[in-house]
Amino acid sequence: MTESTFLYGANVHANSIRQHYLRYGGKGMPLVLVPGITSPAITWGFVAERLAATHDVYVLDVRGRGLSEGGPDLAYDLDAYAADVRGFVTALGLSDYVVLGHSMGARIAIRMARQDATGIAALVLVDPPVSGPGRRAYPARIEWYVESIREARRGMDAEAMRRYCPSWTEEQRRLRAEWLHTCDELATRITFEKFHTEDVHQDIPYLTPPTLLMSAARGDVILPEEEAEIRILLPSVATTRVPDAGHMIPWDNLDGFCDAVAGFLAA
Repeated sequence: MTESTFLYGANVHANSIRQHYLRYGGKGMPLVLVPGITSPAITWGFVAERLAATHDVYVLDVRGRGLSEGGPDLAYDLDAYAADVRGFVTALGLSDYVVLGHSMGARIAIRMARQDATGIAALVLVDPPVSGPGRRAYPARIEWYVESIREARRGMDAEAMRRYCPSWTEEQRRLRAEWLHTCDELATRITFEKFHTEDVHQDIPYLTPPTLLMSAARGDVILPEEEAEIRILLPSVATTRVPDAGHMIPWDNLDGFCDAVAGFLAA
C-alpha cells in the first residue's frame, strides 16, 4: 500500500476571512489547487496525493465550502474569490507557485492572474465554464446542485449519491455525500448565476504566466470552437483534451489528468 502524502489541515486568516486548506507532499514547487463550485477540499484528496509526488500541494476550501468561512454576509463573485486566493498565498508566504483551478476554480485562477500575476509560475485551467453575457449557457442545471445539497443536509449515503454521480466509485460517492452539506446553497446559487453574468474572456488576453487549458474529451463545457477562441485571445496557451473523461476529469481519468499536468509543468 502506498504511503499517504497528506501532511495536515489548517486554517489561516486571509482576505479578512477564515480559509481552510489541506496540505500534501510538502516538497517541490508549491501548487495551489482551487476546486469547483461544490467540491470541498477533501474531495480532491485523491488527486492531491498524486500531484504531491512532485509538488507541495495546498488544496483550498473556497469560501462558502468545506471548513472555510461562509454565510450571507460574504460576496461570492470572481473578485472576492480571487482576492481570497491572493490573500492565502500571501499569508503563507508562497512564491513561484502553480495555480491549478477546476471549473469555478479555473475562472478564479484567471481573474487572480489577470489582476496580479506576482509569484505565479504557471496556470493550469481545468475545464473552466466559458459562459458569460451573450454566450452559450453553462451546460448544467442549478437544480442538480441545489437538490443534492439539500439531500446531503438531510443526510445521505453513497448509494443515494449515485443518482447525482452515477459513474463515480463508491468511495468517491461516500466522500461527497459526507461533505456536500458544507457547500452553502446561497454561495452556490450566486456563483452559478455569475457563470452567466461574469465574463472571463476579458481577462484571458492579459494572462502572463505559462498557461495550460485542459478540457474533457467527453464533456461539453468547452466546445472545440470555444477552445479555438481562447487560443486566439491567448496565442501562447497550451491546450489538451483528456480522453475518456467528462467535466470531473480526474474522477474519470486520473492518469490522463496527472499526465497532462506533469507534462505541461515539466515543459
